[in-house]
Amino acid sequence: MLCKRIIPCLDIKNGRTVKGINFLDLRDAGNPVELAEFYSENGADELVFLDISATEERRKTLADLVLKVAEAINIPFTVGGGISSIEDVEILLNNGADKVSINSSAVKNPQLINELASRFGSQCIVVAIDAKQIDGCWKVHLMGGKVLTDLDLFEWTKEVEQRGAGEILFTSMDHDGTKNGFANEALAKLSTTLNIPIIASGGAGTMQHFTDTFKNGKADAALAASVFHFKEITITDLKNELEIQGIPIRVTRDERRGMKDEK
Repeated sequence: MLCKRIIPCLDIKNGRTVKGINFLDLRDAGNPVELAEFYSENGADELVFLDISATEERRKTLADLVLKVAEAINIPFTVGGGISSIEDVEILLNNGADKVSINSSAVKNPQLINELASRFGSQCIVVAIDAKQIDGCWKVHLMGGKVLTDLDLFEWTKEVEQRGAGEILFTSMDHDGTKNGFANEALAKLSTTLNIPIIASGGAGTMQHFTDTFKNGKADAALAASVFHFKEITITDLKNELEIQGIPIRVTRDERRGMKDEK
């Protein structure tokens, strides 16, 4: 079984890390470069950087800030926000990103997924999908959750996979920031229909929630923000608990030494 990944997420607005509830009521969570360096040094498997207002404000992702983050870390780094062309991706990859995440632009121009996968390889292309339940159906939303579409979550993910995406980042808007757990039922359904990795996002509040999304939601990775940013859960403690629960995780020799010291 492949190791499960723990991924802190830096939601960026006006050059600062922010976090809200159900995509609203944003509050400051710190300097993104300092946070990125901290996570890189303290057990994160990967890092996701999302410029959450880039698409809405019709501007490009903060490439200079991406470069600063990339220089501060030594773990895989995914960048999203305002990406709509091959040129955008080239800039971000040249500035240190390992993967890019596209969301609204993929819905508006699905062929973009094909073009990016063909040019840069599927392993480089993550499609982020924000969805919430409307009358019992999971509907895809755009523009940071502000625009409802007619797209069904499960049908859209199948198309995304067929077009060449290498990974899905699924955020449940209903669960985002609530700290009540991930959308495991929807995640489990996605895992049975897709052959590419799925990152669970939205709802992390306790270490048990991570265990549940790996065991019940069948997620390949779990992404969280506020519980890490505000030191409610440390990644070292989380990995220690996941290992106790029998979940395969990535642990370096130094991390394992630290986990033993804390026991």
